[in-house]
Amino acid sequence: MTQTLIQKILSVSAIAALTVGTVNAAEIIHDAEQGILQAQYGDKWAKQDVGVQAKLDALYKKTGKRPNIIHIMWDDNSYGEVGVKAFNKIRGFDTPNLNTMADDGITFTRMYTEPSCTPTRAAALTGRLAVRSGMYTVAFPPEGGGLPAEEVTIAEILSEAGYNTAFFAKAHQGDIEESYMHNQGFDEATFSLYNQFPPMFWHEQGEGSGLTIGYTKNGTEKKYLVDETWRPYGYVMDVTGKKGEKARETLPPSLENYRKSSIKHQELALDYIRRKANDKKPFYMAYWPNVYDLIADPKEPVTTSNGSLFAQNIERLDRYIGEIVAEVKKQGIEENTLIVAMADNGPMAEVPSAMYQNVFNGGKGSYKEGGIRVAAFAQWPGMIEKDQIVGDMITVHDLFTTFAKLGNATKHIPTDRIIDGIDQTAVFLEGDGNSRRDYYHVYTGPVHAATIKQQFKRVWLGGRPGLVKNDFYNLYLDPREMRGMMAQMLWAWGPFDMMKKRHDAMNKKYPFIPTRHGVPFEGIENLTPQTLIYQKTVRDTMNTGK
Repeated sequence: MTQTLIQKILSVSAIAALTVGTVNAAEIIHDAEQGILQAQYGDKWAKQDVGVQAKLDALYKKTGKRPNIIHIMWDDNSYGEVGVKAFNKIRGFDTPNLNTMADDGITFTRMYTEPSCTPTRAAALTGRLAVRSGMYTVAFPPEGGGLPAEEVTIAEILSEAGYNTAFFAKAHQGDIEESYMHNQGFDEATFSLYNQFPPMFWHEQGEGSGLTIGYTKNGTEKKYLVDETWRPYGYVMDVTGKKGEKARETLPPSLENYRKSSIKHQELALDYIRRKANDKKPFYMAYWPNVYDLIADPKEPVTTSNGSLFAQNIERLDRYIGEIVAEVKKQGIEENTLIVAMADNGPMAEVPSAMYQNVFNGGKGSYKEGGIRVAAFAQWPGMIEKDQIVGDMITVHDLFTTFAKLGNATKHIPTDRIIDGIDQTAVFLEGDGNSRRDYYHVYTGPVHAATIKQQFKRVWLGGRPGLVKNDFYNLYLDPREMRGMMAQMLWAWGPFDMMKKRHDAMNKKYPFIPTRHGVPFEGIENLTPQTLIYQKTVRDTMNTGK
């Protein structure tokens, strides 16, 4: 390393952040590690960006508007289960549409998310580690919390740049009014406040199958029951709303209505593409479908060799994605539409007889690769070359900054907070070997659990005072993280410690927003009497002691 480069690295704001230094307020503030990379590669990246921008401008000149962006994201998928023909045979179910998407574009082999669904969705929306916005918990009703209003979402960024924006299906960003998707920048939104578990299992059929215990009237205390309002019988499953307006509940929670809502979300996504295809403004659509229905439907025969309901669900998801891609083609907007399809985290091993680890060890909620390294694909004919396997590290946070770049909206990204997402347009348009990150800080809930740098991971949990443990992993030698190293990796002890210190110093300067609390279901016009009683109980609870 040349003396000039050493001096340049030492002068960057990332190192200054170790002593809580200043950052140019006119620039996007990234985490400390990015400053070190910028110092080494900033000049190279700036030159590359000239060519990248020329491609985007040429497309804009041809089509007359910025690209449409469709982001599809679903729950709990073990890496390798979709989009890989060989694994289709191993697992006994087929994903032909995702396989074709992989053939027609990029397969990401190192896409990192957060370890569970709410945090990953918050990260995609804000470009920030979920812990920064207090969105690190997967909540169930009554949550009484959600995504803070002061967070700036990709929908708000792209709206500022002249985009139409829409959200359909699973938001899981809270049940307080400020967290609703139509209050977070989307022009229109139909979305679920929670995940699939309540409507799938919280009823007589679910309790009869042993998937839920003690929720229904049948499972409730008979002789000594005092509090009849304790169970969340009045929760709201799915709502719809438009920017600046109140929301309305669409369907009351039940297994039958959950199934109807999943179909409806797909129909809404397809209809939105039709309605906006020839609009003067480009569109951004987040379609995050509720995939799983783990109670057998006698109207749907088993068609997979795998034989599980999980496999049926994945094949249905694949059909839905195929319909989205086909509609984009039918509307003649394929060359001006980026489609990204991905899982939000690894498999939920706690679900009986449904989800299993495949390539990587660990699942939902874990800092291990199996929890955070997901299936991800992208296609964009004429802009993304076909049949690419990309080994670069990229995270779900990067989509925020990359989508902003594609939409000519970077200038609207806030500069008063840390943005963890890095502009990865070069990876999408130039291919393998062009990532602008080689690190990732992994949080499980509010806990900094691990740090990844290049092919190495250090786990911070469970260490012993005074001497590191065998908490280092080489992800090329040991992708399943079965044999932690210590002695072989003592050279990395100091470098990892310094990474954590820089990260902690930046966090001290830009503190995390506390988890936001409030009264659930405010801002919904047509609440049922049962929900109003339930809401009052929560409100009274929150006011206790005030």
